[in-house]
Formats: sequence, C-alpha cells, structure tokens
Amino acid sequence: MLSSVYLLESWAQYPVRPVRLVVPASPGGASDLVARILAPSLSAELGQPFIVENRVTSGGIIATQQVAESAPDGHMLLVTFDTFAVNRFLFKDLKWDPLRDFAPLMQVCRFPQVLVVHPSLGVKSVKEFVALAKEKGASLNYGSAGPASSSRLAYELFKDVAGIETVPIHYRGGGPAMQDLVSGQVQVMLIQGGGAIAQHVKAGKLIALAVSTAERSKYYPGLPSIGETYPGFDSASWGAIFAPAATPKPVLDKLHATLSKLLADPLVRERLEAQSCDIIGGTPEALTELVKAEQAKWGVIIRDKNITVD
Repeated sequence: MLSSVYLLESWAQYPVRPVRLVVPASPGGASDLVARILAPSLSAELGQPFIVENRVTSGGIIATQQVAESAPDGHMLLVTFDTFAVNRFLFKDLKWDPLRDFAPLMQVCRFPQVLVVHPSLGVKSVKEFVALAKEKGASLNYGSAGPASSSRLAYELFKDVAGIETVPIHYRGGGPAMQDLVSGQVQVMLIQGGGAIAQHVKAGKLIALAVSTAERSKYYPGLPSIGETYPGFDSASWGAIFAPAATPKPVLDKLHATLSKLLADPLVRERLEAQSCDIIGGTPEALTELVKAEQAKWGVIIRDKNITVD
C-alpha cells in the first residue's frame, strides 16, 4: 500500500494529464460559456489542457452520471447549471444525487433571466402582458429551453404568481427557442439574459419587460424586476463546477484556489461579465447550501405542478 506521504506528494503534482470539463448541455448555454471562458486560463495556471466536452444525450443526465462514476482524481469535472440541483425531482429513476455523488468546487456565476415578448403582442410592461394573457386565455405560447430547463421552471412560477395560463412549447436548448421567439412562432419566454437577448432587444426584434432576480440587474439597468410587480419573485440561472464525490481534498483545494485566482483576474472577469454574468465565487460549502436551497424552493413547485420528464 502506498504511504500517505507518497499520496500527498502525488496529489501535489495534479494535474498529470489533460482534464475534461464535461458540460451536460449544448454549446452556447450558461455552463458552456463558463467552461469555455475558464478553460484556457485553467490550462495556463495548471500546466495541462482543460478540454470542454459538450454531452447532451438525455438532457445531460447521462453525462452527469458519467462524471459521478469517473475516477475521482480531478481529471474529469462537471461544469453544470441550475437544474443540476433539482433533476432528481424531474427524472424518474435518476442514478445520481447532487449532494451524495459530487464534491462541490465553486459557484462561478449567476445569470439574470429576462422576460421577453415578441413585438407583435404590443405590450411594454409586465402588467400589460399579464392583462393580455388573461384576455387571450391559453391562446398564447411560451417557449422554454427544454422540459427540464430553468426557463421552464421560472416561467411556471411566473404563471402562478401572475394567475395566467399559456401553452408550453419546449425546445432542445435556448438557441432554437430564441429563434422561434424572434420569428413569432412563440410569443413569450423567461430565459437567461445573455448576449443574444440583448442584441435582439437592441435591434427591436424582441421587447424586454423585466428581469427575474429580486433586484434590478446592472446588465439591464432600465428594466424593473418581476418582483416589483409580484413581490418575492426571484429566479436566476447559474453555473458551477463539481468533481466526483471521492476526489481527494488536496486536489479540490488546488482547484478551488486556482478558480478563486482566476475570478479575480480582470480579463477573466471582463469576459464573464460580457455574457451578463454576475461573478459569485465563494466556498464549496456555499455551493452546497445553494443546491439545498434550490431543492427546497423548486422541489415544491415541481411536485405541486406534477412536472416530470420521461
């Protein structure tokens, strides 16, 4: 058996080969942006390539399981997003648990979601949209990035507080959903407010009504929050990094220290903020508490509305 001293010396050399950053989503989403912004800097700091791998099969559920079951040596990491915390409520027979099977590293950032509508609706505010939705009943369609996406959950919460009913159309990713919103195939979305939304709003192709976070967002300074109309409403997308649960503490500590250093780098911060990303950082313990809080909040909504994904 190797001595503990040898093991400590071995882990100090981490990483000893390329590290795979597994993103359980298609390119262009919140977690993918985080991974692609951080990967070059992680490579430069730690001396090995950090390779982003998008694995989308079965909504990313299989990819997440693959990371959970991978060798716990820090050479395969999960760069994931908010529904990671609540997938166990959405999918039957899920084989992994976010708290049991993963070691938290860091919440990198948080993205405000934006309530956007097609200009053909002729509304300019949350109150105007809600009044129109109540008048038209279920003849309006809302788009989401997928049946298990945060855009769906956030909009379901919005429907509840606003007392409206609109017909869901679930897409395989935010990109296709956004294309159909711009073309008028769907009329409304509540989705991560990255660069694409801002460009469409600026071009007049979409009308932004409000942000989903409790406070107004610096990225959309002219927009109110939904909470100003419906007090207590608060929702956001986020990106975070996890390792397999049994990953040795020296490896986790080295990764966390490196990530903390990178998030203090002005160039990295500039690239993240260009994607409407509120930089968070923080401790692994804080990320664990975030997962627990998300489960407590969204688990009730998922159960009450009987939201499941086959």
